Order: sequence, then structure tokens, then C-alpha cells
Amino acid sequence: QVQLVESGGGTVQAGGSLRLSCAASARTFSTYAMGWFRQAPGKERELLASTRWNGATTYLADSVKGRFATTRDNAQNTVYLYLQMNSLKPEATAVYYCAGSSTPIATRTSQYTCWGQGTQVTVSS
Repeated sequence: QVQLVESGGGTVQAGGSLRLSCAASARTFSTYAMGWFRQAPGKERELLASTRWNGATTYLADSVKGRFATTRDNAQNTVYLYLQMNSLKPEATAVYYCAGSSTPIATRTSQYTCWGQGTQVTVSS
């Protein structure tokens, strides 16, 4: 069973920072794109950032440019995906998901087929 496990969510004051982590099987994802999404209550799931298999960022949503960054570490057995979030705003409150694709590059939500359980991020004003 394919698993992606997120960690690092929590509550932070507006203007603060958080770093989310995701661990996934290298056997499954080392050659495929991975990405970060978020879903706020009553809203659609939104693609925030995408990395191609070699770690290059292929997509970053306009709403987070200059404040969020994603990095990737393809270790021997595990792929680690990170989302560094700075200057957080209250509207960033959402459940954040790590996701994996079955293609080397993926910039559309429909290209992602495997999902983590999500981690809650709450930004207080």
C-alpha cells in the first residue's frame, strides 16, 4: 500500500513560519512528481507547489510566491518533500496534503493519484 505521511502542522500566529514534511516510499516516487495541496473549509483543494522527480520546482501558486518554497530529498529508501511556509496569513488556515503523481512532471490536480492523510495548519490573527 502506497503511503505518504505528512507532519509539521500546527497553530501559528500571523506572520510566523511553519515547515511541513512528507515521507514517501522512494521505490514508488523517486522518479515521479510530488506536490503540496491545501483545502480550506468550503473550498476546493488547491495545488500550491509541485516538484519534478529531480527536485526542481515546476509550479508555485501565485498566492504563495515569495513566501512558500518546496524542496525535495530523494534518499535511498525514502523521498522527503518539504514545504517551508513564511509570513503566514490567516487565510492560509487549511488542511495541507502531500501528494504523489505517476508522471515525472505534474502541474494539474488530476495528475496526482496518491494522497497523504493531511495535516492541519491554523494561522491566528
